[in-house]
Amino acid sequence: MNDQNDYLQAFNGSFTSTLRWHQLDALWQTLKQDADAGWYIYAIGEPPPTSSADAGMVLKFIDGIDQLLRDEHDEDYCGIVYADNLAQPGFIKIYDPNNLGVSCGYSDNPPLPGWVLSKLAPVDLPAVVAPKNRKRWWQALWRKP
Repeated sequence: MNDQNDYLQAFNGSFTSTLRWHQLDALWQTLKQDADAGWYIYAIGEPPPTSSADAGMVLKFIDGIDQLLRDEHDEDYCGIVYADNLAQPGFIKIYDPNNLGVSCGYSDNPPLPGWVLSKLAPVDLPAVVAPKNRKRWWQALWRKP
């Protein structure tokens, strides 16, 4: 139960946005250098992973999610990726560009992120069912070429 509390406490903790695309680039670079640090990659709406991803999976996810964000968040700013610490992240929330709601404002029911990268094992977060196009994207990301 303590691991679950630790995860939920971190999930609900303080986060900083990568407001600009160059800040996201810097965050990705930091992650790439730390790809073998035991990151869990969790797509909200899917069962949470029970083991951390290897460095290759982390790098593949970074490349895939970066492309998705740039293709579908047609803005001159990013602002939909948040980290607990931009210089030394341990927990990162990535919001789906097609399900933003009021992710950057106040709400009694803010949307959940689409994806979470964390060094803590995730717990199942209640979510609405992910759209089929997101499920297909997630499944295709992990298909072997």
